[in-house]
Order: sequence, then structure tokens, then C-alpha cells
Amino acid sequence: MPPEAVLSLAEIEELVTDAVVEEYWERGYWRSPRLFTDDQIAELRAAHERFWRRELDREIPSQYGFTPVDLNSLKLRQDCNGWWVNDTIRAAVTSPHIGAIAARLMKTDVVRLWHDQVIYKPGVGPDGTTDAGNVGWHQDFGYWKACSTTNMCTAWVALQDTDLRNGGMRTIVGSHRWGLIEGSDMFHTKDLEALAKTYAAQGKGEWIDEPCILKAGEVSFHHALTFHGSGPNNTHEPRLSVVAHMMPGDCVYRSGQQWHPNLVFLGPNAREGQPFVGDYWPQMWPVVG
Repeated sequence: MPPEAVLSLAEIEELVTDAVVEEYWERGYWRSPRLFTDDQIAELRAAHERFWRRELDREIPSQYGFTPVDLNSLKLRQDCNGWWVNDTIRAAVTSPHIGAIAARLMKTDVVRLWHDQVIYKPGVGPDGTTDAGNVGWHQDFGYWKACSTTNMCTAWVALQDTDLRNGGMRTIVGSHRWGLIEGSDMFHTKDLEALAKTYAAQGKGEWIDEPCILKAGEVSFHHALTFHGSGPNNTHEPRLSVVAHMMPGDCVYRSGQQWHPNLVFLGPNAREGQPFVGDYWPQMWPVVG
């Protein structure tokens, strides 16, 4: 993150108090104050546009190509590892400020990026369609079972004021304490009500659906087992976000679990207990060099 960050690293240390950490572990998520300046938000919004036009800052291996996008489509757009090809997104999702917060929340000394997401939720279409951008209730760890720990953290960066009107994220308070729920990898399922009934029946507590209301530049940090999703964007402007998924430095590969695109970067002889280290999983905290 550039030097003009809203908060210094010293101020980050003061911000994430023991009470904040306790809140995160009690509720399953925590909303930060503003971490990104107006200029940084504008740069990230412009980076979004360039990314979806596939104007890339560098070439990438062909096996992980970013396919062309229909810019007129009203479907949700979601790509991982945008940090590979866009320098502005890279600076945001590998920010030591975000890493330092995640280190406190995960109670770990070292934080690495697992992967990122670039998400574009369209607004209302000419025909009044609004539900194409729904994100189904899911637990992030429902996709990450090949990782050795559920103690992973997601930072969701709002690039505009975000609430229920434009399809802001909603969290199920305390759901991280339920453990991993079977079939919780339903990001692309649009029927939120049906999913809620299914998961609530399997859960170990009340289904408390709380909107995560953020101002532009604020960030939501949630546990990898916290159920979250989002409804339709009922405005005429897209809802933009960049997302950093993070892991503690001692996270390693669990063989025999589900497939994940990033596993190929372990190489052709991946083994049980192999650490996720190296260029594909950059260290965010502490700062290297």
C-alpha cells in the first residue's frame, strides 16, 4: 500500500486492540475504519475497468489465462489472482496494513496471501433484472479444504459506499463457531432463502443475518468459516470490490482433499504437509526487505 495510507502501521497496531480481536472471534467478523484514501479508491476503480477489459500489466502463464469478458453482461464477474496482472490490485491485496490487521485477528506472526478476488456486481439491467448478481451463502473454507487450518481470514475492500441497496455483503453472526458445514461451497447459487434454510438446519446456533455496511475504503475482515453472501444490486451503478484471502505462515497442504486452482503451483510432486510459500503466496506481514 503506498505511503499515503489513511493509517500508519503504528496506528494499525493501536487500532486492533484485544477487544477487537475478541469481537472478531466472538462474531466471526470485524469492520475496520477507512484504510484506503480517495485517490487509492479511484485508482482501484480504474484498475477494475482495465482488468475487465483485459488490459494487463504483465503476461501470465497460459495455463492460468484470464478469458475475455462480455462487458455488457449483467452477470456477476469474479476472477481470482488478479494481483498477478494488475499492479494497483497487487498493492491493495498484498498491503502490509491489511496483513498486519489479519495477523492480529488470526493470532499469528506471519501472514501470506492465499489468493485474491476481483468482484464486479452489476446493477439493475434494462429489463429490471436484479438477482443475477446474488452471491449464495457460503463459507470460504468450503473451497479451501486442502489447507491445513480453518484459521484463515478474508479482507473485503469496499470501493464505494456499500449497503443492502447495492448488494452489500451480509454475514451470519457467530456461524464460524459451527465448524465446516457440508455443502457450504455455494458462492454461485442465487437462491439465498433456500440456502439459508438448508444451512440453518445444519448449524449449531441461530441464523443471525447482519448486513455489513461499509463506507468506501473501509474493509470487512471475516473468518474462513463465517457464512456470508449478498443479495441483488438494486442501483444503476456496479458494486466493486477487491478481496484478499489470507492464511497464517504455517499453513500447509492437506492431500486427498478437494481441488483448488492454486494447488497446481505446488508443482508436479506435491506432498502432504508441503508449505504454501514462494512467489504464488507472497508474505504480507511482517514486511519483507
